[in-house]
Amino acid sequence: MSQPPPPSTTTTYTTIPISAGDVISRSLQNFTSSFSILRPWPELFTSGSFTRPDSFATALTRLRANFHHFRVNYSIIIYTCGALSLIGSPFSLLIFSSVLSLWLLLYFFREDPLVLWGYDVSDRLVLIGLVLVSVLGVWLSGAAWNLVWGVLIGFLVCAIHAVLRNSDRLLVPGEEAALVGSGYVSGSYGALSASSDGGGQFIK
Repeated sequence: MSQPPPPSTTTTYTTIPISAGDVISRSLQNFTSSFSILRPWPELFTSGSFTRPDSFATALTRLRANFHHFRVNYSIIIYTCGALSLIGSPFSLLIFSSVLSLWLLLYFFREDPLVLWGYDVSDRLVLIGLVLVSVLGVWLSGAAWNLVWGVLIGFLVCAIHAVLRNSDRLLVPGEEAALVGSGYVSGSYGALSASSDGGGQFIK
């Protein structure tokens, strides 16, 4: 007589509608888990790891590899640049942080159905609502160009670092897969999973 399979220890989330508070709580848990793949900051500036790429193809390879490997670090850098661009306007900074929090909790790190007042809110409706809130926030802040320049500078800093930093000694597939298995989930349409070469990719 065959034995029943052992219960799975993998954490899964229900597709049964739960309260909005629980949805946000789980999204916050996913957001916290994402910091498990935060690379040590000294690793970004390891001595001898910066060389000029010898070709355009090498530059693109480094760009992809480093943006994947340091994705959390780069996100923090871009957010910091955006926040610094609004430092002279506390009201704009508050709006920027609030809108970003809504995107993180209700879209990028949400994986449960959102139910408000007994109605199931579709992902498309959530996206439309967040876009409208973002446009309203930019209009109220009156500092749209400051924010755009701050974010662009952040992207530029990260892109220059990614192109110049040698990506040959990044995580081996087994180490990267172990980090991906730590529970990081991103996107209301999918999750961050290990790819066939041991890396990760966003599934939409």
